[in-house]
Amino acid sequence: MGVLSRMSTVVKAKMNRLLDNAENPSETLDYAYEKQREMLRNVKRGVVDMVTTKRRLQLQAEKVRANISTVENQARQALAAGREDLARMALQRKQAAVIELDGLDQQVENLELEQEKLTQAEQRLQTKVEAFRSRKEIIKAQYSAAQAQVRIGSAVSGLSEEMGDVQLSVERAEAKTETMRARAGAIDELAESGVLDDVSGTASDPLSKELEQLTASQNVEDELAALKSGTSSGDRKSLPGG
Repeated sequence: MGVLSRMSTVVKAKMNRLLDNAENPSETLDYAYEKQREMLRNVKRGVVDMVTTKRRLQLQAEKVRANISTVENQARQALAAGREDLARMALQRKQAAVIELDGLDQQVENLELEQEKLTQAEQRLQTKVEAFRSRKEIIKAQYSAAQAQVRIGSAVSGLSEEMGDVQLSVERAEAKTETMRARAGAIDELAESGVLDDVSGTASDPLSKELEQLTASQNVEDELAALKSGTSSGDRKSLPGG
């Protein structure tokens, strides 16, 4: 029984959560307002029906009064004509009509009392419906404002998270840019110092360049001296008697 009870509690909790998520307060309030208006319309129809019934009884009572007046005249005429028996019959009809009229008047009076009560109830209900309508519109406006605040808050929260990711990307881009600038500066500095001129990979500092230039100049002088020496020997061999 304990397990079943807990399972029932869990199911009810989940159902309540689903209903709460599915429920739209605006729709619920509008539905409640329409139900109250329907009740008010039913009360109004009840008042109209009661007034209609009362009016029908009043018309019937007027006819009975007219009939009473008629039979009274008939009784007088019959008595004047010496027909006491007819006068008695007319008076009997009058008494029946009087009883009927009393009943009709009593019903009309009861209906008037009920009509007054029902009219007062209608007025109270009308006041409550109007008050509920005003409160309903206020609650709906507050709910709409709260929805807008939630949407704005969610958007701001999402934007904050997105901007955090963007900030990380910006920082990484800045770091890469600084690294590339540093490498470019280093390459420029190496190029200016001549380190990058030696494609073989050996460094050529100014002293080495100067020694190379001296060596080259010495080689030129040596080759020039060799050429001069060779030219002079050739000239001596070409002279007669040599």
